Amino acid sequence: MGGGEMMISEKIEEAINKQINEELYSAYLYLAMAADLEKRNLKGAANWMKVQAQEELTHAMKFFDYLNERGGRVKLMEIRQPPFEWKSVAEIFREANKHEQYITAKINELMDLAIGEKDHATANMLQWFIEEQVEEEASTDEIATKFEMIGEDGRGVFMLDRELAARKFVDETEEG
Repeated sequence: MGGGEMMISEKIEEAINKQINEELYSAYLYLAMAADLEKRNLKGAANWMKVQAQEELTHAMKFFDYLNERGGRVKLMEIRQPPFEWKSVAEIFREANKHEQYITAKINELMDLAIGEKDHATANMLQWFIEEQVEEEASTDEIATKFEMIGEDGRGVFMLDRELAARKFVDETEEG
């Protein structure tokens, strides 16, 4: 910002950098889940997770671009290694749901911080993520519940896998 004062507080900058890392880890986690699902020959469920991973990358970029727009500095951190195998398909989606709940908590902490810092622009930007997280939690919970209900029934798993194959990536961050 040309020697002038930064437009975003250091606290918010640091918190957003941590959130960029969380979103990138989420993409890693969902790719790891996709790989496990591929090994199980569940290409539909793997597709669903790959789309989820792409979504998380767009979330990371939304924070990345926002931080740059506000005159902050993006500092990329090491992304930790995700697990790579799970006991069952139901467990994979249940873990995805737990992870989304964790991300929701992180977004809420960011919102609390933005309000505390009287940073209205950041609070406004975070509103999109708060709404997005409601959807993320609902969809992962729904799929996990379906796989839990089906259990080991091959036909049910096959049908649900086919349903999940239909998911296509849409960059929702571009919609406003």
